[in-house]
Amino acid sequence: MIMKIKVQLVPEEGGGFSVFVPGLPGCMSQGETEEEALNNIREVLPVYLEVHNARHAKALPNLREILVVA
Repeated sequence: MIMKIKVQLVPEEGGGFSVFVPGLPGCMSQGETEEEALNNIREVLPVYLEVHNARHAKALPNLREILVVA
């Protein structure tokens, strides 16, 4: 299953970008460019979900693969 996840891309004052997933508290990353920040959050999401599932008895519903769209 592929889901679209909304992300918030924020330019930083000192340069670069932070990216947050509002629907997944604590799921965030950063990068020097928009593209790098988005690629980094794509790498973070599977790890976030794996850790979440290991810590909680109930997995997040219906999340298997995620496509991040900005």
